Amino acid sequence: MNLQEYTTYDALGLAALVRAKSVTPEELMACALAAHARLNPQINAVIGTLPDWKSGIDPKLADAPFFGVPFLVKDLFLLMKGVTCDMGSRLVKGAFVPPMDTELMQRFRRAGVVTWGRTNTPELGFAPTTEPVLWGPSRNPWDPTRTPGGSSGGTAAAVAAGIVPMAHGNDGGGSIRIPAAFCGLVGMKPTRGRVSPGPFVGDPLHGMAIEHVLTRTVRDSAAMLDAVEGPSIGDRYVIPRPQSPYLQEVSAAPRRLRIAFSATGGASGTVDAECVEAVHRAAKLCASLGHAVEEAFPSFDGQGAWDASVVYWTSSMAGTISRLALMLGRKPSPENLETSVWAAYQHGLSLKATDLERADALTNMVCRAVAQFFTRVDVLVTPVAAMPAPKLGTLDANAPGMTAQRWFETCAAATPFTGLFNMTGQPAVSLPLAQSREGLPIGIQFVARHGDEATLFNLAGELERAAPWAARKPALHASRAESGPVEEKDAPRRHGVHGEDR
Repeated sequence: MNLQEYTTYDALGLAALVRAKSVTPEELMACALAAHARLNPQINAVIGTLPDWKSGIDPKLADAPFFGVPFLVKDLFLLMKGVTCDMGSRLVKGAFVPPMDTELMQRFRRAGVVTWGRTNTPELGFAPTTEPVLWGPSRNPWDPTRTPGGSSGGTAAAVAAGIVPMAHGNDGGGSIRIPAAFCGLVGMKPTRGRVSPGPFVGDPLHGMAIEHVLTRTVRDSAAMLDAVEGPSIGDRYVIPRPQSPYLQEVSAAPRRLRIAFSATGGASGTVDAECVEAVHRAAKLCASLGHAVEEAFPSFDGQGAWDASVVYWTSSMAGTISRLALMLGRKPSPENLETSVWAAYQHGLSLKATDLERADALTNMVCRAVAQFFTRVDVLVTPVAAMPAPKLGTLDANAPGMTAQRWFETCAAATPFTGLFNMTGQPAVSLPLAQSREGLPIGIQFVARHGDEATLFNLAGELERAAPWAARKPALHASRAESGPVEEKDAPRRHGVHGEDR
């Protein structure tokens, strides 16, 4: 198999080839590693490879949905036994080696993927771009002068470049959807409680953070959520399970939906005209497919949502850094934390218990107001970001003198549409339905009511068929690399302790 053939298939397609014995998992891994060797020096998506990836090919999992498919893990929150997790931070680098897998990592393994590396992330996931001081910036394969987004930016760059067909991400304020939007991918943020965060945490980011994958096709996202969804023992949130497989929803007969759209509702600044236009085109497409479409946006206490979000993020940052410092025996300082992270840490340390109580009360009112809006509509359509992928350096998390307030304002101006639905816990997906005049992807966000990923997958499948994006590939892509068969001997062999080679 050569790289052009390898990138023709999505993850389910590659797994089907393995089941048919047309290709082996080792041959797929040779392609992934060859693509990594050729492209990663240009995009800096993968910050460490695992020397023992072959141990992840378990013949007993031959019937698993993604058996043999190469896979990458974002270097944040998801933990692999015995593999360094640096979280994009100089405070943590090289010191944290988890003693066990997290629950989701165990489920990924049972789904059959072959995990072989870690992807780049901003420090502690605290940015909508991926430019950590520790590892340097990841670059967007569509234009390497631009960000792939954050905080799952390394993942998005690797998937968009064709190194792997899908990879892990997590989302506390848009960190799956924003990179998906900037890199032309499918990025589903599931409902709060759909994917277990255990066992080390029970309520990540005060209920705002959740994990899943970034993919090139809707069906891969659906099939992986089928494989990993559901609670584990001791989870704080246990929600109703899906009535039918999500993968089945993707190809099921389309439902006729009540769809609201807004290109500017909730924005804290100017929205690029091309993003506005893209949302209007998406709304017209939905109407042409028979859905009832209107322009509307939920009414809620925007200042209250802002105040609660700042408290949740900074208190979580203070708690996380304090625990890491205690566990690792390291002292947090401006020398090992970026300025925005240090400012958020200091702000979090200044909070009182009553600040969290107030944040919970404000969030309760916001969630109920937004839920009321979704009693009369099935789906809300918005941009994901206020602009296509900005130039690297535009969102500088380490700018001298950066304060917590200024960093939140900077992030909110660039990505004003995603964080609300982390607060409400609703499912939301970014779909690559548009491109800018410069050829950059523009992602459109679709949001459903709590627990209703099924509707999103059904609509996403319909839109993928009506306006397919599979043929669009970035300038830096594995299919454009030198052709010819890739064999296992082509894979790089140089590995460091705990997979820390660059």
